[in-house]
Amino acid sequence: MVTEPLYFDWNATTPPRAEVLEAMARARREAWGNPASVHRVGRQARLWVQRARETVAGALSVPPRNVLFTSGGTEANNLALHDCECLVTSRLEHPSITRVAEHLEALGRQVRWLQPTEEGRVETGELARALDALTGARITVALSAVNHETGVLNALPELVELCQRRGARVHVDAVQALGKLPIDTWLHGDSWALAAHKLRGPTGIGALALRCEAPRPLLLGGEQQRGLRAGTEDAALAAGFEAAVLAAQDGPARYAQLEPLRVRLEEALRRWAVCNGAGPRAPHVANLSFTGWNGPELVAALDLEGLCVSSGSACSAGTAEPSKVIAAMLGEQRARSALRISLGETTSEAEIDAALGLFERVLGRGTLESSSNA
Repeated sequence: MVTEPLYFDWNATTPPRAEVLEAMARARREAWGNPASVHRVGRQARLWVQRARETVAGALSVPPRNVLFTSGGTEANNLALHDCECLVTSRLEHPSITRVAEHLEALGRQVRWLQPTEEGRVETGELARALDALTGARITVALSAVNHETGVLNALPELVELCQRRGARVHVDAVQALGKLPIDTWLHGDSWALAAHKLRGPTGIGALALRCEAPRPLLLGGEQQRGLRAGTEDAALAAGFEAAVLAAQDGPARYAQLEPLRVRLEEALRRWAVCNGAGPRAPHVANLSFTGWNGPELVAALDLEGLCVSSGSACSAGTAEPSKVIAAMLGEQRARSALRISLGETTSEAEIDAALGLFERVLGRGTLESSSNA
């Protein structure tokens, strides 16, 4: 039994950087006022928030006024999509997109579900057929830059170009992309959802960045952020977000160095598992199905040994349902036994060695099958 857990769940959240914590602590001392207040205490807080907004905007090459701070990626996706007249998406997306699509469907709005490939991406032909069937409607297409469970990359330049030719707006869930992938691979489309805690920033803050018409407000109340997102902005969270974005400028290069570690891990585990997702992938994410095992039970068994992994999106944790992403790609049987292993920029060769030892210890005991898997 190890004393310190091995953390291989960086797609769920990331450990905050020291400079992020320091920036937040300073903002707590110096900028605790309400940024909407006109007096000097409020103005001081507003300066911190505005500087953070400018930093995030600069990273995405959009005007600062087009960056709306939210409580995280989930709210950013909801804000971008909640008023869509017609939405095109797939079951590969994060629950903060698929649940919005289901809600719009229940309201009688037009929703088209794209059939993904077994490799785990959306093809241009499938998207073209959906768009052609919806001509005349104000169409929004919601796509992820990098899948949150498999790490598979969508071919965004081609998909966005197709949408633009058809006059459709494209919203990109870039929560798992910022700070991990080169920006030219995913900075396509009309709007992007971001979350600070995915790039070693604080939880509780994200952003919707716009290169298009702003959506109608999701929250009603004050006139903060041009009246598009009501609620008092937190200068300390904004400061942490800014520090994380600045520190992540060379993040893609650091993450690229993880690919040999991920490949080694996958190859070693192939004696028990098959890989879910193929083709271009983020360098740090592996998703495997372990024959005869129930994913959540395997997660629990590994946790007892000191290894932190997941069986799907953290936002779906605690549910009895298998991963909808893997089910959409490969069926429910593969989904029931799926495990996501996501490395981070501090993951070392020694940690890979230790993790493989723990897998050997748990998997060597035999399989665990739930009654639903029998």
